[in-house]
Amino acid sequence: MTTAPATSSDMRGGGAASAQVTAPHRVFNFSAGPAALPLPVLERVQGELLDWRGSGMSVMEMSHRGNDFMAIQAKAMGDLRRLLAVPDHYKVLFLQGGGIGEAAIVPLNLTRERRRADYVNTGHWSTRAIAEAGRFCDVNVAASAEDRGFTYVPAQSTWRLSRDAAYVHVCTNETLGGVEYPAWPDPSGLPDGVPLVADMSSHMLSRPVDVARFGVIYAGAQKNIGPAGLTLVLVREDLLGRARDECPSVFDYAKQAAADSMLNTPPTFSIYVAGLVFEWLAAQGGLAAIERTNVAKATRLYDTIDRAGFYANKVERASRSRMNVPFFLPDARLDDEFLAGAKARGLAALKGHRAAGGMRASIYNAMPLKGVEALCAYMDEFAARHG
Repeated sequence: MTTAPATSSDMRGGGAASAQVTAPHRVFNFSAGPAALPLPVLERVQGELLDWRGSGMSVMEMSHRGNDFMAIQAKAMGDLRRLLAVPDHYKVLFLQGGGIGEAAIVPLNLTRERRRADYVNTGHWSTRAIAEAGRFCDVNVAASAEDRGFTYVPAQSTWRLSRDAAYVHVCTNETLGGVEYPAWPDPSGLPDGVPLVADMSSHMLSRPVDVARFGVIYAGAQKNIGPAGLTLVLVREDLLGRARDECPSVFDYAKQAAADSMLNTPPTFSIYVAGLVFEWLAAQGGLAAIERTNVAKATRLYDTIDRAGFYANKVERASRSRMNVPFFLPDARLDDEFLAGAKARGLAALKGHRAAGGMRASIYNAMPLKGVEALCAYMDEFAARHG
């Protein structure tokens, strides 16, 4: 594990004397979100927190209309475009509301003329999105993995699509269930003129994306991009201007695009940190390079689960997520002991979602391979002791 550099603090505001503060060691954080950030990014934030590059203020204190922050946001947008190779006819929006917010914002933006939308249900977050959309339009569940406990991605050939749908919605990685699309859906298999919309919240920037396949891509930042509060949206320009009359202005894609995502005060600090993450990703070699690392981490962890004969992962192998790996012990009465032992070894946030139980290791971009290796070593040790 790494140790953050020691810092000193002069608490003049409170009248306390200057004191040397030794930062605690950093655990391996397997939280599903808010999640771990790359250590170099955190150190950069730490160094710039009080005085951003000679400005005499923190980014948290800057006017979003000032030149300094406008430059921060413009660079972040440009870096994101380069990482994802976003085509010129797409707008990049930095919004708020998270994935569930977008689950409502998408139908508000796309169902002014066509009041039906198709959804592929692959688990918890798809189900939540279907419920939100049902408040605004007629939802057709074109395919569902519920028949096998949400343990797979339904083949596109089985989708029962509507000819008059405003869009087809997919959640390409289910954070809770650990189900990920092994390949991007093919838009040529959709009815003419029907765009594909994707919630990529928990694996955005973990691998290259063929953006041109999608009409809209959205992602909450707190999984793999930056702090909570920021939502990334990529929207094809021909889909702008379709918002319903009741859509609030701050959620209208066309209005936000025209205002460069500054129709209201954006989540400035989250944008700043996300921009640093974009720089870090570029320094790693971009998304193709980070994908190779993510494949290595996921392969190592799944191999441990499968080899031990002690742990169970219920997801079909072809649909296993590289980012969120749920696993179960043979007896749930061992869960607390497993978690206590993990905590003692600096392996944090492994408890599964309350709706699923068991364990879940989220191994986003910021999780180093040595963190996965440490978890696997502990899992082998625990299985040998209790198997």
